[in-house]
Amino acid sequence: MRGSVDGLGSSAPIGAMLPAVFADDDLAQRFVAGLDEVIAPIHNVLDCLPAYFDPALAPADFTRWLAGWVGAETDGTEPEERLRAAVAAAAYLHRVRGTRRGLAEAIRLSFGVRPEISESGGAAWSARPLGPVPGEPRPHLHVTLRLPDPGPADEHRLDALVAAARPAHMPYTVTVTVAERTPER
Repeated sequence: MRGSVDGLGSSAPIGAMLPAVFADDDLAQRFVAGLDEVIAPIHNVLDCLPAYFDPALAPADFTRWLAGWVGAETDGTEPEERLRAAVAAAAYLHRVRGTRRGLAEAIRLSFGVRPEISESGGAAWSARPLGPVPGEPRPHLHVTLRLPDPGPADEHRLDALVAAARPAHMPYTVTVTVAERTPER
């Protein structure tokens, strides 16, 4: 919640803008100083407005609101750096939505790891007519996510994310498993 900031001075004090007859009037100067204190946070926000729309610079609570505004795939539990990355990538993800690359990037931004995606489709060309059709006859998408410490909610989160970011006609399944630990060297 935004509010007043103690000791914040106004970038445009009203007292200096008053006509000369009020410049030396103590009551008028104290009255407008109270108005300056109330208006100073508004001036501060307006002076810094471009920073509010840059996910790297915006306050954390405003970034959460901005995530909903740009349609970033977030659920409110991700760490702040992942939230900022999701908001920054939202326009790109909307452009590649429904593609394998778009789905992989949305999952990586949400969970912090790259998924394994297998799909039934394919593309090929042939110089001869009636060549073999690539892929499988029935469309299907399977997403496997290997997490270091998966919880019961992770599969539900992945299912919701894949349902939103997959091609609309494609049936899908998801699996969340424990990541294999590699020995440190």
